[in-house]
Amino acid sequence: MRAPAPTWTKKGLSSVEFFRNPNIDFLGKKWYFIAFSLCFSVAGILSMIFWHGINWGIDFRGGTLVYVKFTHTPDENAMRATLDRVGLHNFRIQPLLGQNTELIDIPQSETTAAAGAGQEIDRANTQVVSALESHAPQGKKDLNNSSVLDMTDYLLRNDPLHLGTDARPRYSAIAQSVANYRKTKGGVLYGWDDLRGVVDPAVLTSLQDGFFLSDFGVYQVEIVGPQVGAQLRKQAMLATLYSLAGMLVYLAIRFEWIYGVAAVITVFHDTLITVGAFSLTNKPISLTVIAAILTLIGYSNNDTIVVFDRIRENLKLMRREKLSDIVNRSINQTLSRTILTAGLTFLTVLALFLFGGEVLHGFSFALVIGILIGTYSSIAIAAPILVAYQDWRAERNKPAVTASGAGARREKSKAKA
Repeated sequence: MRAPAPTWTKKGLSSVEFFRNPNIDFLGKKWYFIAFSLCFSVAGILSMIFWHGINWGIDFRGGTLVYVKFTHTPDENAMRATLDRVGLHNFRIQPLLGQNTELIDIPQSETTAAAGAGQEIDRANTQVVSALESHAPQGKKDLNNSSVLDMTDYLLRNDPLHLGTDARPRYSAIAQSVANYRKTKGGVLYGWDDLRGVVDPAVLTSLQDGFFLSDFGVYQVEIVGPQVGAQLRKQAMLATLYSLAGMLVYLAIRFEWIYGVAAVITVFHDTLITVGAFSLTNKPISLTVIAAILTLIGYSNNDTIVVFDRIRENLKLMRREKLSDIVNRSINQTLSRTILTAGLTFLTVLALFLFGGEVLHGFSFALVIGILIGTYSSIAIAAPILVAYQDWRAERNKPAVTASGAGARREKSKAKA
């Protein structure tokens, strides 16, 4: 079967269309849409109140992040037990995708909040290393978790190259080369053979005498103070509220105030379901996630405005038709455009979610959920709110007909007859 030929206009090739004059009764299915939205919204609210809560990332609540690289797939249950034994409580362990790497999220206590960032980092690093080094040989240090200064001091004491009084610059450079090579391996050395060709054989023999290699390495520690986290959380909420308020004012000026109210309710619906999805999956909400949510507010609003603009145009052309019919026709007329724009954007963010890595995982997850819900709500939430309000206003403004009034009209009609 031959594909239909493209239609041409005076200006060139017409826009691509997935559907040819669709006639779907979207408003007739509004109760199914409302039930769907209620299910997901209530599930998210219940999760935020009674189950996982809102998993604020370290950007917002303050604390310490310790990144640990293992030479094998780590046992998270064993890690929790050993960390609990050294006095770390209420921490979270999150695997990083495909790297044998665990992220240990340690909340910041009131006693350490006043300490300097350097002291807090050293304390967290020491506690994690001492907990995970369960079988450390007596009198030896772990080369995978030793600093450049530790290695330099050891080499100076033993002087395997017999450098004498001018040994510090040379041994410091050797220690730095070991640390740099360890970094290229992801933060952990898998065996002593890794250092062959990196350091002199005499230095390697000396390091083997004074150090051992554990099966893990702490390669990064980050800290955010609680005051900074609280300020960021406040600013993120204010940014979201300001964007909603600006949208309401814009739509009230461009259309009518009810259009703005419908759009704000729709965006609130999208944001609630997106945040609820993060709570249900217990994913942390970071600054990048807030950026994604703000992006979705604009995206969903843009899609809603397209539908509203077509409704406004059709109201002038089809004055005698019911508003529900006009709204249905407007949604159908913009359906191809909605699928094209939303579909291409969704494919992009889906690729970002699948292949973007751990750093962009939360950001892309918010976009994937938000684009699906934002496209759906422009059709299933915003338009029914508009029609429901107009129907309510028409019903309210309808003149009341009393029984006596109806009887008088019947008598009048009989007299005319």
